[in-house]
Amino acid sequence: MPTAVLFATLLLVPAPEGVPDADRTRLSEAFRVARDAGDLVWPGWSKAPFAVVLVTPDKEFFIGHPHPPAGAQKLGKDDLLGVEVFARPRTFETSFLATFPIEGVSTIVVGQRGNTNVTSSTDWVLKVLHEHFHQLQDSQPGFYEKALALDLSRGDNTGMWMLNFPFPYEALAVDASFTAAAKALRTRLQGGERVGYRAAREKLRTGLADDALRYLDFQVWKEGVARYTEIRMAEKAASSEPSAAFRALPDYLPYSKAASALTEQVLRDLEKADLSGKKRVLFYSYGAGEALWLDAERPCWKDDYLKTLFTLEPAFATAAPCLGSR
Repeated sequence: MPTAVLFATLLLVPAPEGVPDADRTRLSEAFRVARDAGDLVWPGWSKAPFAVVLVTPDKEFFIGHPHPPAGAQKLGKDDLLGVEVFARPRTFETSFLATFPIEGVSTIVVGQRGNTNVTSSTDWVLKVLHEHFHQLQDSQPGFYEKALALDLSRGDNTGMWMLNFPFPYEALAVDASFTAAAKALRTRLQGGERVGYRAAREKLRTGLADDALRYLDFQVWKEGVARYTEIRMAEKAASSEPSAAFRALPDYLPYSKAASALTEQVLRDLEKADLSGKKRVLFYSYGAGEALWLDAERPCWKDDYLKTLFTLEPAFATAAPCLGSR
């Protein structure tokens, strides 16, 4: 047995009734980073729920969920995670990495690291934190009602419109204006011209139909800022020390490298700007780029982020300086 694997095995705390040890270590790390850095990145984030369902091939474990569904068996409090754990036979896909209400509580439903599309244990932790940020968004008063009021669902009450809205990804004019805006944003993030991005952004926005613009704004606000949050949380976590058990996992990656990889991916996506190929997934990087832009140009933008749901436009529209800025 390799030394690193043996070391990890010795450090892992025994799990109650089949909860996988390595996943407990990853979840414990996610809870630690959220506890240590969450409110530094987003003041008040610690007030959001952090209910998780871990999906394994045979079972799914409700971790820290205040109202587990009927039929879930109580396993007791997990000393490593510090919360109650319940289990039931698996009902969700093992590849899930999503957040949606379960028993009225915004809940992260996540598969084991090897069954998802993440590349490392560190990336898995950051993706869980991405989903935890969705819990902060979802917990805002009237979130779901206001989302439906965007009038984008077209009768879909399942929420799948958030993924399947017919945005004109392949329209030539939209592709051209989006590509120009994405490349101008990348240039600005790398120290280029300030005015260039504002002009390209405005051209993109004025060329979209009203519903397409609302959908773009929604995706940028929700998914783009969540991807940005991954970057900022990785940067914060890089200044702290993960547990020995987490560092001993064979696919551990230092947070500094994870933060760099996420930022580089955003810049690559903006440069390529493959809207027709990546479709809505490209809005993750585009929105992350906008949030990074706002950090540099208007650092107080977060003060109103949760007050103006589903759009970053107020932060871009105002020319007023932040209080205390020079």
